[in-house]
Amino acid sequence: MYLCYVLLFIPPLLGLIFSIIECLWVSRIKINGPEDKVDKMEDGLVQVDKMKEIAFYIAEGANAFLTKEYQYLTVFIIVFSVLLALFVSYFTAISFVLGCLTSILCGYIGMKIAVYANVRTTNETWKSLDKGFKVTLNAGTVMGFSLVSFSIIALGLLIYVYKTFFFKGAILESSVYKVIAGFGLGGSSIALFSRVGGGIYTKAADVGADLSGKNEYGIPEDDIRNPACIADNVGDNVGDMAGMGADLFGSLAESLCAALVIGSSVLSIKEGTGANINHCIMYPLTFCSASIIVSMITFFIVTKSVKVTEKKDVEKTLKYLLFVSTILQSIAIVVIGYFSFPLSVKYNVLKEIQRWKIIVPALVGLWSGLIIGFTTEFYTSYSFSPVQEIANTQKVSAATGIIYGLSLGYKSTFIPIICLSATLGISYGLCDTYGIALAAVGMLSTLCICLTIDAYGPISDNAGGIAEMAGLPSEVRARTDILDAAGNTTAAIGKGFAIGSAALVAFALFGAYASSANLRHVNILNPWVIIGLLIGAMLPYLFSALTMKSVAIAANSVLNECLAQFPLILADKQKPDYDKCIKISTDASLRQMIVPGLISVFSPLIIGGLMGKYATAGLLVGIILSGIQLAFSSTNSGGAWDNAKKYIESGALGTEHCKGSSAHKNSVIGDTVGDPLKDTSGPSLNILIKLSAITSLVFAGVIANNFTSRRGGPIWL
Repeated sequence: MYLCYVLLFIPPLLGLIFSIIECLWVSRIKINGPEDKVDKMEDGLVQVDKMKEIAFYIAEGANAFLTKEYQYLTVFIIVFSVLLALFVSYFTAISFVLGCLTSILCGYIGMKIAVYANVRTTNETWKSLDKGFKVTLNAGTVMGFSLVSFSIIALGLLIYVYKTFFFKGAILESSVYKVIAGFGLGGSSIALFSRVGGGIYTKAADVGADLSGKNEYGIPEDDIRNPACIADNVGDNVGDMAGMGADLFGSLAESLCAALVIGSSVLSIKEGTGANINHCIMYPLTFCSASIIVSMITFFIVTKSVKVTEKKDVEKTLKYLLFVSTILQSIAIVVIGYFSFPLSVKYNVLKEIQRWKIIVPALVGLWSGLIIGFTTEFYTSYSFSPVQEIANTQKVSAATGIIYGLSLGYKSTFIPIICLSATLGISYGLCDTYGIALAAVGMLSTLCICLTIDAYGPISDNAGGIAEMAGLPSEVRARTDILDAAGNTTAAIGKGFAIGSAALVAFALFGAYASSANLRHVNILNPWVIIGLLIGAMLPYLFSALTMKSVAIAANSVLNECLAQFPLILADKQKPDYDKCIKISTDASLRQMIVPGLISVFSPLIIGGLMGKYATAGLLVGIILSGIQLAFSSTNSGGAWDNAKKYIESGALGTEHCKGSSAHKNSVIGDTVGDPLKDTSGPSLNILIKLSAITSLVFAGVIANNFTSRRGGPIWL
């Protein structure tokens, strides 16, 4: 048993040490620029001083958002933990609070490293492309390794403390894994506020900056005269760093909780095998912990073997990281599975399952995530034909580009859904619902590298914005554009990966809910199941409508503020008031996230309370099936419109259709429409899917025992 805990805790502790080392490396970089190339600007400020000033504004804006968000979160955590303590158990409430605090800590670390590294990336990119790339990537490792390490340490400590001090004995030990489901609920609850609030913030500022500048006055969004330019850069960190980090932290926590809950209830071993049941149950945690070591090895192999001198080297390095980590993690899953399980284990007492049938689902999930990620890239990168075709249609009008983009989004669901279906079929066929949970954990077992690459995107984007606003030479902006272009590609891969993992996690949680609520069969002809399905299928559309409208309301406020300031700014009568746009974006995003948040958390509880456990099961299936399709199509349509604009800006359609042309203006409209789809409503659906499932799991006993009749319908019938 203690060997299991050694294997569990040593890798994440090494991961935290690695994160600290990388953070110190980034902190030692001085912001001074190349001494022979630093010039004075028109207002007398040296370019380096201007860089520092802009970075300070971005950091202050990010801190303002986090401070206000944490005030809202404190109220939510207190209220919901009291509800859990009253209706579920005190231990579940403690798990919930720990999950919340761990998620908040991870989001805070991600945000701080992003606003700390962005200006240093600009500074080093001024010197060379290779130096700038190293800063961005090394800063990303702080986010990736610290998040995974903290999540495994927190969950492992929770299990150890509960087993050692509160749940002694074989019978009580099996209850531990049910109460730790609160940890996943806490992580996903914080992810909801970070993803939805951050998504509304970033797109309100982005759309406001785009419309007020480009379409009204011909001023780029990263022009220092644009009052929304700082808020726009803050939004990249709020939505793409804290939001994405919290989202994937929630996925990891929930998948592990689902695997532990199901594994503890169905696995047992034959006497005389010499195997330890704890090693079997903890298998998902141990191979996830080992992924930290795998990711370190991957990072050193790839970064030492590839030198970045041009654009193709950047993308090649990032993709190598994904491929190498997937290959090495496959080996780790097999080796750890070999030592964790005997040749066969008992499943539900009566059934026997061979060891390889437990290992294969984790491998299938791992490779499925990679395929889904690269499929998303195909549909959203301008290196491939789908986006190029959208750009060509935008020569004629914005409407044709939007129609084509919608078509692309719908079509892009085909391969990921087939891939997920195959993963579910293979995993369930080999190992029942436990196989699905293992596939979900397997897909997320390269999270260190995936988060490192995801964090790379907003840092490089901010670096480009700082270079533009500080008036650095054109060759610096050209280099940051190379870094940013690669970041857009990896961001698309990351979003596809996040949606795919959310789908598998939700199915795994559904299996855990069915087990906890004692649902042996869900009859689709049962009217309560059908009612749940209908309501569940509708909720992702309602949720998307609310988040899209929230972006429109907040963006309109930012736009009006910018339009009020521009005449005086352009007449040199006043300087841009960045703080006003930051305050508008912060207040609007946090205020507008409340209703979508309440829908995600309370819809399973309301349906369960009114209609019973079978209606709740139908609700979950409806949300999952509808939400996955909508998330893929929204995210891919938005990403395709964004990169079609970048394709036109690159001059690929010729000089008559370059930046400033009618084709470019049409593409800006498509990009503006797609922004809230790809960065707000699409990614936020991940949280709706997972949070509704984990909430149902945590309250499964309450719904089944107190609100369901003997026939499975509502208690009031």
